[in-house]
Amino acid sequence: MKKDLRWMKLDNAAKIYPAARRRHWTNVFRLEVRYHDPVDPEVLKKALGRVIKRFPSVAARISSGIFWYYIEEIGQTPEILREEDHPLNRMTFRDIKKCAFRVLYYKNRMSVEIFHAITDGTGGMIFLKTLAAEYVRLRYGEDVPCENGILDINDEPQREELEDSFSRYTSTVNPGWKEPNAYAIKGTREEDGFMHVVTGIMDSDTIRAEAKKYGVTVTAFLAAVMMKSIYDHQNERVKNPKHLKPVRVLIPVNLRSFLPSKTMRNFAQYITPDIDPRLGEYTFEEMVKAVHHKMGLDLNAKYLSAKFTPNVRSEQVKILRVMPLFIKNFAMKLVYAAVGEKKASICMSNLGVLELPESMARHIERVDFVLGVQATSPVNCGVVSYNGKLIVNFVRGIKEPDLERHFFTTLRKMGIHVLVESNGSGN
Repeated sequence: MKKDLRWMKLDNAAKIYPAARRRHWTNVFRLEVRYHDPVDPEVLKKALGRVIKRFPSVAARISSGIFWYYIEEIGQTPEILREEDHPLNRMTFRDIKKCAFRVLYYKNRMSVEIFHAITDGTGGMIFLKTLAAEYVRLRYGEDVPCENGILDINDEPQREELEDSFSRYTSTVNPGWKEPNAYAIKGTREEDGFMHVVTGIMDSDTIRAEAKKYGVTVTAFLAAVMMKSIYDHQNERVKNPKHLKPVRVLIPVNLRSFLPSKTMRNFAQYITPDIDPRLGEYTFEEMVKAVHHKMGLDLNAKYLSAKFTPNVRSEQVKILRVMPLFIKNFAMKLVYAAVGEKKASICMSNLGVLELPESMARHIERVDFVLGVQATSPVNCGVVSYNGKLIVNFVRGIKEPDLERHFFTTLRKMGIHVLVESNGSGN
């Protein structure tokens, strides 16, 4: 008998992504593991076939109805692709309507690239770890326990994993404040769509010790380094102080850490620490304090739920619910073009420390997290720690490597050794 395929409305955060896509851009992020041995594609395909039924909201495609987009689980295992091109190739809408994620391999590297409408970095990492664990079981005969975010593929998906947790945790309050537009990084676009990935590899303990000197978390420390890098970048290019703009770093926050949720769909909010160079010069210590106090003020369940409440409430308005999808698309494109990427200079997303069972970890050399660039913002940054190494991945669609140069130079001036890798020339 043919299995009935699950379908779900897009969660509140996901609704903007299909509408905001451009001809040459889709919001895709990448997670990957590097094994000590070359990847066996036949084993990987078998592992994927066993895993996808456990993730109906991730192993899915995007479809369009009269009023809304929705996601539908895929009924068969997608093809495993040998990676022949640069990372984060655009997913066309035709691709997304067939399957909104792809699994790639190259030498000892296995990667998952995911259209952001189906899940966030946390959900994507759980999917990646579960797939990587099943591959290790099949390839090496290891007994990998279901822990550290690895799901049991023999279990049925739980109802909570498929929910839109934004709707569940709406607040009664709207914060009601607006942020001015931030300084935008610009450069010479790569005509062929090539994505530069520049990676900095550091010792986790060294970074943690440096952050401790300032009395802040690793994320706050790295955000302050990013803030200084953008601050220096702007000062190099803008000579008239009257034309300076706020430097603002967008930091995604995993809401599952603040609100009880097991959802595998999007459930992240963001905080935006900033400084305003028009007020005068800033020291690095002042930037660290700006980030630290902003995080201390905003990182609580009450504020975070209040922040996403207006978006949830807007989709409950009757006239909007019955408005045809093509009109909603037009309106959301206008909103995204007006404010979507203008409020922050860059997104820096830190997935934290990745822990794996020993029977699995002995086969995995490294883990990477790469955010895609935005439609108009050409640089983004993903961070993850594994096996004593903190790995910072810059991705950019422009030729100039100035921002990452400032970032790694700042760390080196602090005495932090950084090994820098790149997938292209001229870095």
